[in-house]
Amino acid sequence: MQFRYLGNSGLKISEIIYGNWLTHGSQVENDAAKACVRAALDAGITSFDTADVYANTAAESVLGEALAGERRESLEIFTKVYWPTGPKGHNDAGLSRKHIMESINGSLRRLKTDYVDLYQAHRYDIETPLEETMQAFADVVRQGKALYIGVSEWTADQIRAGQAIARELGVPLISNQPQYSMLWRVIEGEVVPACREQGLSQIVWSPIAQGVLTGKYLPGQPVPAGSRATDAKGGAQTIARFMNDDLLTRVQNLKPIADELGITMAQLAIAWVLSNDNVAGAIVGASRPEQVTSNVAAVGVTLDDSVLAAIDSTLGDIVQRDPSLTAKSSPATRPA
Repeated sequence: MQFRYLGNSGLKISEIIYGNWLTHGSQVENDAAKACVRAALDAGITSFDTADVYANTAAESVLGEALAGERRESLEIFTKVYWPTGPKGHNDAGLSRKHIMESINGSLRRLKTDYVDLYQAHRYDIETPLEETMQAFADVVRQGKALYIGVSEWTADQIRAGQAIARELGVPLISNQPQYSMLWRVIEGEVVPACREQGLSQIVWSPIAQGVLTGKYLPGQPVPAGSRATDAKGGAQTIARFMNDDLLTRVQNLKPIADELGITMAQLAIAWVLSNDNVAGAIVGASRPEQVTSNVAAVGVTLDDSVLAAIDSTLGDIVQRDPSLTAKSSPATRPA
């Protein structure tokens, strides 16, 4: 495993981060989930990402159980707040002071820890004053319940505005967690430059595009049984944007590039996001321990300019680059 600093901070995280969105408490039984966490630890992963909304808080509980007994100081545990949780009442969502303060306490109980290393705003809350949100996050840090703060899927302007307040409060933002892959590059035009300027780095989710970049989905063929594309609990919906024959055909054409390097297509996809120097780590999930072990092998793979150019040429215009899609990932009103 290799490690990178997270933003302009002294915190180092593992380049591969184990995440449990759509798996723990949902797609994967608890014993299998714990086996995947064990495989992550054995592979040298020290950073673990979750959120209170995943499986309506169950994912945090599963991760807390799986990490019980590990030396806390040797881990970096991240979680997030924003989306509706619990009974989903009128104050059970968003980034109000009330919801943030109550949510961090719930997350700590479920994760069985006194603090998280990184507490993240899971989206931007248009209905709460930004000053209220940032003051609440700063207070969470001052109370010792989180060591650092970050955001997820904020626009460049939102990051700049949030960072200005955070710096005044003495608790700067150090990270952004966006979707990023060979197929989804919407952060490159605006968000990444803003983060470089403001001292944040990226913790990217879906570097394998929900499994599409593994090459297991074939054009004109039924989706594999048991794959994410068949999951009615959310997996099929999240992967739908990539499930067309033109895109799947071009993804298949990446295989000779991976073969030439002696790596899998999934490893190529992870190495590609890690080649961006503003990316501190790539979040990977798993339903089987061997998936974790395989993904970690992407660490240390260097893609030279000719390989990067070949990837761009192969994928062509199916790559999504529209920066306005970041703003569209946050609801126009607070979710209920």
